[in-house]
Amino acid sequence: MKIIAIGRNYIDHAKELNNPVPTEPVVFLMPDTCILSNNKPFFYPDFSSDIHFEVELVLKINRVGKNIKAEFAHRYFDEVTVGIDFTARDLQAKAKAKGLPWEKAKAFDGSAPIGQFISLSELNDSESIAFSLDINGQRRQTGNSGDMIFSFNEIIAYVSRFFSLKMGDLIFTGTPAGVGPVTIGDKLEASIEGQVLLDFQIK
Repeated sequence: MKIIAIGRNYIDHAKELNNPVPTEPVVFLMPDTCILSNNKPFFYPDFSSDIHFEVELVLKINRVGKNIKAEFAHRYFDEVTVGIDFTARDLQAKAKAKGLPWEKAKAFDGSAPIGQFISLSELNDSESIAFSLDINGQRRQTGNSGDMIFSFNEIIAYVSRFFSLKMGDLIFTGTPAGVGPVTIGDKLEASIEGQVLLDFQIK
């Protein structure tokens, strides 16, 4: 199982980080050791002092595919959840300044908590999925898949040109605006259409 992540997939988020709006998906990979499941706590790492949250919709691939056309991409996933893409912003800034890869900032152990998957058939509109993140009971991020620069189908078509997709692979599809730092003691709750699928604490 591999994790494929898409960066800068919402215009407002690209602007808030002073990044250009991409003309093709920004892709990076994370190892399976990033995954944090079953609402286990996230332990703040000792190598960073500026960990930021980024809530995202996460797709689970349900069949093997390569060079998938966008019009057929919907056949390759039928479940979705919410996840957090934790970013060590201080490490990321140093890497970007030197033109180096971001893996230490994005792909460290436990950096990708994921919630319970639900079937797309449970949603009113699988092309307009509302999701949100609350921290300590306060709404911090809201998003809708209909606002993505690159849709689920476009993402799958693009990444499958470079990487064969296998059953169980996960795709983090990008975060909307509103990202910010977490601190020890914070409680995070992420939802799809009001249904809490991820609920954990920072320790």
